[in-house]
Parts: sequence; structure tokens; C-alpha cells
Amino acid sequence: MALPIHPLVDHTIRKGAEDFTGGTLRCQCTRDPVEVRVDSQVLFNHACGCTKCWKPAGALFSVVGVVPRDRLTVTARAEKLEVVDDKAVIQRHACTACGAHLYGRIENQDHAFYGLDFIHTELSDDAGWDLPGFAAFVSSIIEAGTPPSALTEVRQTLRDKGLEPHDCLNPELMDLLAAHTAKAKGTFREA
Repeated sequence: MALPIHPLVDHTIRKGAEDFTGGTLRCQCTRDPVEVRVDSQVLFNHACGCTKCWKPAGALFSVVGVVPRDRLTVTARAEKLEVVDDKAVIQRHACTACGAHLYGRIENQDHAFYGLDFIHTELSDDAGWDLPGFAAFVSSIIEAGTPPSALTEVRQTLRDKGLEPHDCLNPELMDLLAAHTAKAKGTFREA
């Protein structure tokens, strides 16, 4: 039996449309949904095993990526949004009625990912979004109740789907974080 990684991963993962310029995210409310307009293709889209990200029922992972902050606008029912955990680095804005996370924002201007908003493209009916390219925080699914003995199968399933599993972020994002830290410390050197 196949593991329920995430509905977008359990089916064929495909590259997004080259000319895709964004779409509208909607919460899961059947009446009066929150709407968020995104005027960008998603970047660094990935399957995430952390316990903070919003996941569909039954999924082991969320699928989350980033877009430039200035390309995201709440266009309908902003009054229904509330920050899930105001102490978290990523301020996840969720619908108070259905619980779906519409976007996450980093307010700390010193953070390497400041200026990027985290989104879940599955909340959009628009075709063309890039689907996940890797898996992050894989071992964190243990914290959500997955037995450690299942991780070998989970990692193999991810690889079979074309998603390299990482227990942090992928190397490119880790390099960006380290470069940001080096710049802040004054130890950054250009090649």
C-alpha cells in the first residue's frame, strides 16, 4: 500500500507552466472563502514534514513553497485570517472558519527568508503551479506520530516520486541561510 505523502505528490509530479504568472488561493470554506492573489510562480516548492505547516487530512507532508512578499495580496475576507502562532518565525495566516493556512510571512527583517511568503498551491484551482522538487524536514513526521520504523519506506517513496528527502532544507536553501549568516557576521567571501 502506498504511503499518503500528499495528494499532489501521490499522483504524477509535473513541472509547472513556463509562462505561469500566478493565481488565486482560496481557503476551504464552501461559502465566503478567503482569497489571496499571487502574482508569481511558486519557488522552492517542496514536501515538508514539519509539524507547523498545514496539511490536508491524512497526509504525512504539506506541500509549501515561497513567493515574493510583494506579489501576494489578500483580495477577499481578510477579516477571517488570524495568525496561528505569533511566536513562530513564520507567521502562518489561517482562516478562522476552516483552518486552512493561506500564507506564512516572516516579519523579522534580519531573517534570510524575509521578503518571501510561504504558500500552499493546492489551495488554487489555477493550473500551472510548479509542484514540489524535494522533501524537507522528513524526520519531523515522527513528531506527528509516524513510527521511526516507517521512515525508510517514506524516504524511498519520496525518492520514487523524484523528491530527494532531506532532514533540513535542500542544499541550495541551506547555502542561502549560511551565506546570510556569514554576511551578518562579516565573514562572507565571494568566490
